[in-house]
Amino acid sequence: MRRALALSLCLLLLSGCGGGTTPPEGHYALYFQERDLRHAAGDSALRAEWVRLPGSEALEGSALAAALLEELLAGPADETLKSAVPAGTSLLSLSLEGSQATVDLSSPYGTLSGVALTLADQAVVLTLTQLPEILSVKITVRGRELAYRSKQVLTARDVLSAPEGDVVSTVDVMLYFLDEAGALTAEERTLELYEGDTQVGVVARALENGPAASGLSGVFPENFRPRSVWLEEDLCYVNLSSATLELLPEDAALGTALEALRRSLRSLETVEEIRFLVDGEFADYYGSTRLTS
Repeated sequence: MRRALALSLCLLLLSGCGGGTTPPEGHYALYFQERDLRHAAGDSALRAEWVRLPGSEALEGSALAAALLEELLAGPADETLKSAVPAGTSLLSLSLEGSQATVDLSSPYGTLSGVALTLADQAVVLTLTQLPEILSVKITVRGRELAYRSKQVLTARDVLSAPEGDVVSTVDVMLYFLDEAGALTAEERTLELYEGDTQVGVVARALENGPAASGLSGVFPENFRPRSVWLEEDLCYVNLSSATLELLPEDAALGTALEALRRSLRSLETVEEIRFLVDGEFADYYGSTRLTS
């Protein structure tokens, strides 16, 4: 749909992502990242590209919002811009309740953290809140909130004032997901660490958010995530929640999920051994799944 549209040649240069320019009639702003940050206006890494949506006069509410977001996910026409949203991200659903839009995106969006997540959130929220009926946006990944966001429901004011930190370091890991045959398969990834992150923490988070490659699927059951993960010397502790266990479906493949977590954490050079706890206490079982080998 994206490339079939007639694009406006008019680009809005942003200062702090806040522009006062009136859009051409029938056009909407899509927010993308400057490919070369030396050209960024003011303190912002984002710039708006105007796009005309043929037939938008017949759209309203969630239908218009979804059309705008599909255009955003398709990427910019201007080669000096790039998408802040990871390639391969797709819109799973968009709903409106009052003035709040809830947007559910596919797994690649969940690979974001730190400044990359901030910029992607900005792009989505600013694109949607230009519609007068949308005042706030909640972004989920495959139906789940991103636990490392400080705030889940965002307004334009929130994202414009959000801090943009720097990547502290990166780590190369092997994350294990399910292939089409249901077997654990490694996906090689380079994860970014921001201030306050730990290597074991970003591995667990990336595993929870799912694979980036096509042909693989997430290994964590719905509603499952470790309560906490930390490293003491070369020993990694994974603390599980008994309350989480009660929410899991009866057919949840916990053994496979925990084995994927174990293998992924062991791919770190700093980790020699994994020990599982339940509610902070050593345990032999988590439900019917054995934790000790």
